[in-house]
Amino acid sequence: MQATLAASRALMGVMARSMASVLDQITLPQFRVLVLLSTSGALRTGALAERSGVHASTLTRTADRLVRGGWVRRLENPLSRREVLIELTDAGAALVREVTERRAAEAAEILSRLSPEGREQVLAGFEAFATAAAEPTPQDLLVLGA
Repeated sequence: MQATLAASRALMGVMARSMASVLDQITLPQFRVLVLLSTSGALRTGALAERSGVHASTLTRTADRLVRGGWVRRLENPLSRREVLIELTDAGAALVREVTERRAAEAAEILSRLSPEGREQVLAGFEAFATAAAEPTPQDLLVLGA
C-alpha cells in the first residue's frame, strides 16, 4: 500500500505542475468536466453530471462558471428541444490540450528514467489500476449512454 500511496503522490505532483499555469482560471473539478467533454463531445447536463460523479445541480453551477469563462457553451439538443447540451469551446479544447501535453511530456520524461522492462511494468500497472478504478477509456466515453 505504501508504494501505491507514494506513486499517487508522485502523480499528483505531475498533475499539479501540469495545471499550475491555469489554476487561476479554472479549478480541478472544472477541468475534469472539460476533459470529459473533450473525449465525448457535447453531452446532456444529466449525463455529464453522472460521468463527473456529481449531482446535476452541482454540474449546472460548474457549467455556469465554465460558460462565463468561455470554456464551454450550451446548445439546444437537435433531437429534443427540451434538453440542453454542453459543448467544449475552442478555448476549452485548447486548455485541455495544453495541460495534457505538459502532463504527457513530464510523464514521458519520468518514464524515460526507467529501463524498458521497468517502463512496461509501470504502464501495465497503470492500465490495471485504471481498469480496477473503473476509469472510462476515451473509447468508452464515445459510447452513447456510457
